[in-house]
Amino acid sequence: MSMLNVSSPLPCLGVVPVFVNAGAALLPAIIAALTSIVSLVFRPRMLWQACKARPGMAAAVLAAIAAGSAVVAWWLVPADTIGPRRKAASSQAAGSMPLGAGRRIDWAAMAIQWLREEKLSATASPDPPKTPANGGAPAAPGPVARATILGGGPLRNSYAGGGSPLGLMPAWSFPMPGSPAAGELEGAMFLASPAVVGDAVCGGSCLLDVQRNYGTVFCLDAKSGSPRWSTATYKDDAGRERDFKGFFSSPAVSADGNYLVIGQGLHNDEDCDLLCFRAKTGRLHWRVRTPLHIEGSPAIDGDLAVAGAGAVEVGEDHHAKGHPGLVLAVRVSTGEKLWEYQVNDPESSPVVADGVAYVGSGVNGNAVVALRTQPDDDLKKRKLERLLWRTPTPYPATGAVTLAGELLLVGCGNGDYVLHDPHPEGAVIALERTTGRLRWKVPMPDGVLGTIAVRGDRAIVPVRNGQIAAIDLGQSGKVLWWQRFAGQKAILAGPAFTGKYVYAVSQDGCLAVLDAGDGKLLQKQQLNARDKPGEMGLCVSSPAVAGGRVYVGSETGGLRCFVAKEIKE
Repeated sequence: MSMLNVSSPLPCLGVVPVFVNAGAALLPAIIAALTSIVSLVFRPRMLWQACKARPGMAAAVLAAIAAGSAVVAWWLVPADTIGPRRKAASSQAAGSMPLGAGRRIDWAAMAIQWLREEKLSATASPDPPKTPANGGAPAAPGPVARATILGGGPLRNSYAGGGSPLGLMPAWSFPMPGSPAAGELEGAMFLASPAVVGDAVCGGSCLLDVQRNYGTVFCLDAKSGSPRWSTATYKDDAGRERDFKGFFSSPAVSADGNYLVIGQGLHNDEDCDLLCFRAKTGRLHWRVRTPLHIEGSPAIDGDLAVAGAGAVEVGEDHHAKGHPGLVLAVRVSTGEKLWEYQVNDPESSPVVADGVAYVGSGVNGNAVVALRTQPDDDLKKRKLERLLWRTPTPYPATGAVTLAGELLLVGCGNGDYVLHDPHPEGAVIALERTTGRLRWKVPMPDGVLGTIAVRGDRAIVPVRNGQIAAIDLGQSGKVLWWQRFAGQKAILAGPAFTGKYVYAVSQDGCLAVLDAGDGKLLQKQQLNARDKPGEMGLCVSSPAVAGGRVYVGSETGGLRCFVAKEIKE
């Protein structure tokens, strides 16, 4: 895959009059220039892009490096005091600076954003609903009746109430161009689906570089998009500061609003962690190491978090490199790992109900499994196995598991997020959750990778060939309508479904609003930045609808929020 084009990362210098000793006045400028140069040197991709954009830059950089090295040597800075490659913001409660501290703030851009927000506030829809426990306080996500997982809950419809917005208009994007956060997240993709909790929006980002990838977890004000906290580094067991790997996994927030759990890593990554943050501050609460990566989104049920760590496949036969995959369970409040169970490539996002976790098994697995969630000692005392049942599927089951009453819905197929199978096939299968017995199966023209969204007796299915399908759960999956809104572009993200409208995203960044009754196309919005169309086709973030607003991530346009001209009940 090709790398993202990144605009020149050279900073703009502001002029501030100071009446002090000349040497003292020059020192901050020297340090600022040195910091910019070092950041470029340690980011080969950004350095190369910058040099291409400015032909004369290479010689200048080399000269500056030489001069900077002399200054550093003179200043006697030990080599082992150099920090991580990306100095990112963490919470103030953790004792670090807020997002963008120490950077030059573009006050003109900030003023434009404030005026824009004032204009929108006069016509915008009501704010996302606040819960009684948080009292409307803007400090953090507030408690909700149940945990917020990918798709909002077990039905995966990504709808938190507040009507069905239509006539969408851009409200804000994160990071705002010209803001301090924009410098920190230059070139980052927002692959994770946002979690809307009360008056806050939580998410994760991913920045690809030549050697590896980097991730940031953040919490924003849902109305303005202003960052409440953002963190991209942690301290390892030896006390050294490290960068997080990129986030494809979407965050889950506990029912009490205290904890945010998210998986780490992309498909070829190994030795990644399941991470838990304090939702109010962004402080890292715990991390649990896995030998693989966690691209699926965790499920939280009470004090239990369950996630799947997927395999790294290699070769033409896609055999697992090393560990074939596992599902693990962790106590949210303490970080204690309760158990793990081997499942081939569980990239699927699990759902948990009544002491059972349901998860799909992908490449080399082709199944849905049900696992009892009690600790090992409890199962041993009761003489029960971890595996409750296992039902084979015709293709890898990589789609998230949707729980609709007593019915489990799972998407499967022979394509993935990057590669299109030359002979595409897929299906939606419905299983009885207590026994795993196949209730019915609906063939699809391609794989179903995104979440299947349910309201009432209707399910909305995203298909990799670029179609959206509506099926009737009460009639054994009868297809009610098909719709295509972005040509042949794949649909990789799950839809949001309010009952009246469907909000779907194509891989090239087209957000469409469809009539849920007949699939009629009502509106389209572009998500990617106008000057940076997506090169990788990785608009895979599922939209979230709450309080008359739509929140969705993009490949090059950041995390976007849209307000509505009108709200339909």
